[in-house]
Amino acid sequence: MPSQNFKKKLWEILIPKYSNSGSEYPLTHHQRWDDYVRSIAGGLTIFKRSRGQWISPTGQVFSEEMIPVRIHCTPHNLNTIVDFTLQHYDQLAVMAYEVSANVIIKYRKQ
Repeated sequence: MPSQNFKKKLWEILIPKYSNSGSEYPLTHHQRWDDYVRSIAGGLTIFKRSRGQWISPTGQVFSEEMIPVRIHCTPHNLNTIVDFTLQHYDQLAVMAYEVSANVIIKYRKQ
């Protein structure tokens, strides 16, 4: 039977830097999201912000700064994280995608 680790994949999710009103989220808001994700996935890697654009189903163009975050977890865990992200950041949509299914995490023997 494969270990639980083999069911996990490396994902990237895009987190908004600014609220819908245009104000920057305070660091404490991001830290609450970080804490939640860490409680599910055990860790996360936060990258420097990038700029993205997307068109909503109603045809409105959005251009915003996003924070790419990588997470190693199961698809089920990622779905839970995406649901939380939608609410926590009051978003219309959240994009997450698989980076790799081939992940090696090796711990040094103590």
